[in-house]
Amino acid sequence: MRQYAETGLVAIDLANTWDEYLDDPERLPDVLSLRRFCMELGMPALSAPDADPAALSGDSDPDADPAGVPGGSEPDAESMGTAREPDPGAGPVGTARESVPGAGPVGAVDLDEVRAVRSRLREVLDGDPAQRARALARWAEEAPMRAVVAESAGTPVLRLAGPPAATLGQRLTVRAVTELLDLAAAGDWDRLRLCAASPCQDAFVDRSRPGRRQFCSTRCANRAHAAASRARHR
Repeated sequence: MRQYAETGLVAIDLANTWDEYLDDPERLPDVLSLRRFCMELGMPALSAPDADPAALSGDSDPDADPAGVPGGSEPDAESMGTAREPDPGAGPVGTARESVPGAGPVGAVDLDEVRAVRSRLREVLDGDPAQRARALARWAEEAPMRAVVAESAGTPVLRLAGPPAATLGQRLTVRAVTELLDLAAAGDWDRLRLCAASPCQDAFVDRSRPGRRQFCSTRCANRAHAAASRARHR
Protein backbone atom coordinates (compact mmCIF):
# COMPACT_ATOMS: atom_id res chain seq x y z
CA MET A 1 0.00 0.00 0.00
CA ARG A 2 1.36 3.39 -0.95
CA GLN A 3 2.09 5.52 2.10
CA TYR A 4 0.89 9.09 2.54
CA ALA A 5 3.99 10.61 4.18
CA GLU A 6 6.25 10.44 1.14
CA THR A 7 7.97 13.80 1.63
CA GLY A 8 7.00 14.70 5.22
CA LEU A 9 5.55 18.00 4.02
CA VAL A 10 1.80 18.29 4.56
CA ALA A 11 1.53 20.82 1.72
CA ILE A 12 2.88 18.29 -0.79
CA ASP A 13 1.64 15.03 0.66
CA LEU A 14 -1.92 16.34 1.00
CA ALA A 15 -1.91 17.60 -2.61
CA ASN A 16 -0.71 14.17 -3.71
CA THR A 17 -3.67 12.35 -2.18
CA TRP A 18 -5.34 13.04 -5.53
CA ASP A 19 -3.36 11.00 -8.04
CA GLU A 20 -4.44 11.14 -11.68
CA TYR A 21 -2.11 8.23 -12.43
CA LEU A 22 -4.43 5.83 -10.60
CA ASP A 23 -7.62 4.33 -12.01
CA ASP A 24 -9.34 5.85 -8.97
CA PRO A 25 -7.46 9.11 -8.28
CA GLU A 26 -8.98 9.54 -4.80
CA ARG A 27 -6.52 8.40 -2.12
CA LEU A 28 -8.73 9.73 0.71
CA PRO A 29 -11.87 7.69 -0.02
CA ASP A 30 -13.11 7.48 3.58
CA VAL A 31 -12.60 8.66 7.15
CA LEU A 32 -10.28 5.75 7.96
CA SER A 33 -7.87 6.80 5.20
CA LEU A 34 -7.95 10.38 6.50
CA ARG A 35 -7.00 9.16 9.96
CA ARG A 36 -4.11 7.17 8.50
CA PHE A 37 -2.96 10.25 6.58
CA CYS A 38 -2.99 12.29 9.79
CA MET A 39 -1.11 9.61 11.71
CA GLU A 40 1.63 9.37 9.10
CA LEU A 41 2.02 13.16 8.90
CA GLY A 42 1.93 13.66 12.66
CA MET A 43 -1.35 15.60 12.65
CA PRO A 44 -3.86 14.79 15.43
CA ALA A 45 -6.71 13.08 13.58
CA LEU A 46 -9.52 14.71 15.50
CA SER A 47 -11.64 17.84 15.62
CA ALA A 48 -10.10 20.07 18.29
CA PRO A 49 -12.31 23.01 19.36
CA ASP A 50 -10.12 23.87 22.36
CA ALA A 51 -6.69 23.28 20.86
CA ASP A 52 -3.75 25.49 21.80
CA PRO A 53 -3.31 28.10 19.02
CA ALA A 54 0.46 27.67 19.20
CA ALA A 55 0.04 24.02 18.24
CA LEU A 56 -2.20 24.84 15.28
CA SER A 57 0.70 26.11 13.22
CA GLY A 58 1.87 22.52 12.79
CA ASP A 59 5.44 23.66 13.41
CA SER A 60 6.83 21.83 16.43
CA ASP A 61 10.41 22.94 15.74
CA PRO A 62 10.77 26.57 14.60
CA ASP A 63 14.40 25.94 13.68
CA ALA A 64 13.76 22.85 11.56
CA ASP A 65 14.60 22.94 7.85
CA PRO A 66 11.82 22.17 5.37
CA ALA A 67 11.93 18.56 4.23
CA GLY A 68 11.50 17.33 0.70
CA VAL A 69 12.32 14.58 -1.71
CA PRO A 70 16.07 13.91 -1.60
CA GLY A 71 18.29 15.01 -4.46
CA GLY A 72 19.46 13.19 -7.55
CA SER A 73 18.59 13.45 -11.21
CA GLU A 74 15.54 11.31 -10.43
CA PRO A 75 14.47 9.91 -7.04
CA ASP A 76 15.17 6.25 -6.33
CA ALA A 77 12.74 3.88 -4.68
CA GLU A 78 14.43 4.13 -1.30
CA SER A 79 14.38 7.93 -1.16
CA MET A 80 10.70 8.06 -2.14
CA GLY A 81 9.90 6.00 0.94
CA THR A 82 11.62 8.39 3.34
CA ALA A 83 9.42 10.67 5.40
CA ARG A 84 9.98 13.16 8.18
CA GLU A 85 9.41 11.91 11.71
CA PRO A 86 5.90 12.73 12.99
CA ASP A 87 5.49 15.88 15.06
CA PRO A 88 6.31 14.78 18.64
CA GLY A 89 3.78 17.23 20.03
CA ALA A 90 0.92 15.91 17.94
CA GLY A 91 0.64 12.45 19.46
CA PRO A 92 -0.59 9.28 17.79
CA VAL A 93 -4.16 8.98 16.65
CA GLY A 94 -5.10 6.69 19.51
CA THR A 95 -3.94 9.09 22.26
CA ALA A 96 -4.15 12.58 20.79
CA ARG A 97 -7.77 13.00 21.89
CA GLU A 98 -6.67 12.77 25.53
CA SER A 99 -4.36 15.78 25.13
CA VAL A 100 -6.89 18.02 23.36
CA PRO A 101 -9.79 19.06 25.63
CA GLY A 102 -13.18 18.91 23.95
CA ALA A 103 -11.83 17.03 20.93
CA GLY A 104 -14.08 14.75 18.91
CA PRO A 105 -13.36 12.02 16.39
CA VAL A 106 -12.87 12.87 12.74
CA GLY A 107 -15.99 12.33 10.66
CA ALA A 108 -17.44 12.77 7.19
CA VAL A 109 -17.63 16.56 7.60
CA ASP A 110 -13.87 16.68 8.26
CA LEU A 111 -13.22 14.51 5.21
CA ASP A 112 -15.19 16.88 2.98
CA GLU A 113 -13.35 19.88 4.45
CA VAL A 114 -9.92 18.32 4.00
CA ARG A 115 -10.72 17.48 0.39
CA ALA A 116 -11.73 21.13 -0.15
CA VAL A 117 -8.40 22.22 1.38
CA ARG A 118 -6.63 19.84 -1.00
CA SER A 119 -8.43 21.33 -4.00
CA ARG A 120 -7.38 24.83 -2.98
CA LEU A 121 -3.84 23.64 -2.37
CA ARG A 122 -3.62 22.05 -5.81
CA GLU A 123 -4.82 25.33 -7.34
CA VAL A 124 -1.98 27.11 -5.53
CA LEU A 125 0.62 24.61 -6.77
CA ASP A 126 -0.49 24.88 -10.40
CA GLY A 127 1.21 27.44 -12.61
CA ASP A 128 4.60 29.14 -12.68
CA PRO A 129 6.32 30.47 -9.52
CA ALA A 130 4.82 33.97 -9.86
CA GLN A 131 1.30 32.57 -10.27
CA ARG A 132 1.81 30.28 -7.29
CA ALA A 133 2.97 33.22 -5.16
CA ARG A 134 -0.17 35.22 -5.96
CA ALA A 135 -2.42 32.20 -5.38
CA LEU A 136 -0.76 31.51 -2.02
CA ALA A 137 -1.21 35.14 -0.99
CA ARG A 138 -4.94 34.99 -1.79
CA TRP A 139 -5.36 31.72 0.09
CA ALA A 140 -3.56 33.03 3.18
CA GLU A 141 -5.65 36.22 3.12
CA GLU A 142 -8.93 34.30 2.93
CA ALA A 143 -8.07 31.52 5.39
CA PRO A 144 -8.97 31.83 9.11
CA MET A 145 -5.45 32.29 10.41
CA ARG A 146 -3.47 34.90 12.28
CA ALA A 147 0.11 35.70 13.15
CA VAL A 148 1.24 34.94 16.70
CA VAL A 149 4.53 35.51 18.50
CA ALA A 150 5.83 32.25 19.96
CA GLU A 151 8.91 31.55 22.08
CA SER A 152 11.72 29.28 20.94
CA ALA A 153 14.69 28.81 23.29
CA GLY A 154 14.09 32.26 24.74
CA THR A 155 13.78 33.94 21.33
CA PRO A 156 10.50 35.33 19.96
CA VAL A 157 9.47 33.93 16.58
CA LEU A 158 6.56 34.85 14.34
CA ARG A 159 4.25 31.95 13.46
CA LEU A 160 0.88 31.42 11.80
CA ALA A 161 -1.96 29.96 13.86
CA GLY A 162 -5.57 29.03 13.25
CA PRO A 163 -8.51 30.05 15.43
CA PRO A 164 -8.80 28.54 18.94
CA ALA A 165 -11.59 26.23 17.73
CA ALA A 166 -9.79 25.24 14.54
CA THR A 167 -11.07 22.22 12.64
CA LEU A 168 -8.79 19.62 11.12
CA GLY A 169 -9.11 21.31 7.73
CA GLN A 170 -8.16 24.69 9.19
CA ARG A 171 -5.13 23.19 10.94
CA LEU A 172 -4.04 21.54 7.72
CA THR A 173 -4.44 24.89 5.93
CA VAL A 174 -2.22 26.66 8.45
CA ARG A 175 0.44 23.98 8.26
CA ALA A 176 0.39 23.86 4.46
CA VAL A 177 0.67 27.65 4.12
CA THR A 178 3.47 27.71 6.70
CA GLU A 179 5.41 25.01 4.87
CA LEU A 180 5.07 26.73 1.50
CA LEU A 181 6.32 29.98 3.01
CA ASP A 182 9.24 28.08 4.55
CA LEU A 183 10.07 26.59 1.14
CA ALA A 184 10.09 30.08 -0.37
CA ALA A 185 12.26 31.43 2.45
CA ALA A 186 14.72 28.57 1.89
CA GLY A 187 15.06 29.51 -1.79
CA ASP A 188 13.20 26.46 -3.08
CA TRP A 189 10.12 28.17 -4.52
CA ASP A 190 11.32 27.69 -8.11
CA ARG A 191 12.03 24.02 -7.34
CA LEU A 192 8.43 23.28 -6.36
CA ARG A 193 6.97 21.49 -9.38
CA LEU A 194 4.29 19.16 -10.71
CA CYS A 195 5.21 15.85 -12.34
CA ALA A 196 5.69 16.07 -16.11
CA ALA A 197 4.63 12.46 -16.76
CA SER A 198 1.00 12.89 -17.80
CA PRO A 199 -1.51 12.07 -16.42
CA CYS A 200 0.34 12.26 -13.10
CA GLN A 201 0.16 15.69 -11.44
CA ASP A 202 1.92 14.90 -8.16
CA ALA A 203 3.86 17.77 -6.59
CA PHE A 204 7.49 17.52 -5.51
CA VAL A 205 10.48 19.66 -4.55
CA ASP A 206 13.45 19.26 -6.88
CA ARG A 207 16.44 18.68 -4.58
CA SER A 208 18.78 17.64 -7.38
CA ARG A 209 21.97 19.63 -7.80
CA PRO A 210 21.30 20.75 -11.41
CA GLY A 211 17.66 21.55 -10.61
CA ARG A 212 16.29 19.99 -13.79
CA ARG A 213 14.22 17.15 -12.37
CA GLN A 214 10.88 16.65 -14.12
CA PHE A 215 9.26 13.65 -12.46
CA CYS A 216 7.85 13.01 -9.02
CA SER A 217 9.12 9.45 -8.70
CA THR A 218 11.07 6.65 -10.30
CA ARG A 219 7.73 5.16 -11.36
CA CYS A 220 6.85 8.19 -13.48
CA ALA A 221 10.39 8.70 -14.75
CA ASN A 222 10.56 5.11 -16.02
CA ARG A 223 7.10 5.36 -17.55
CA ALA A 224 7.93 8.60 -19.37
CA HIS A 225 11.28 7.30 -20.61
CA ALA A 226 9.66 4.08 -21.87
CA ALA A 227 6.99 6.05 -23.72
CA ALA A 228 9.65 8.28 -25.31
CA SER A 229 11.64 5.22 -26.38
CA ARG A 230 8.57 3.62 -27.99
CA ALA A 231 7.82 6.85 -29.84
CA ARG A 232 11.37 7.01 -31.24
CA HIS A 233 11.16 3.44 -32.61
CA ARG A 234 7.83 3.77 -34.37
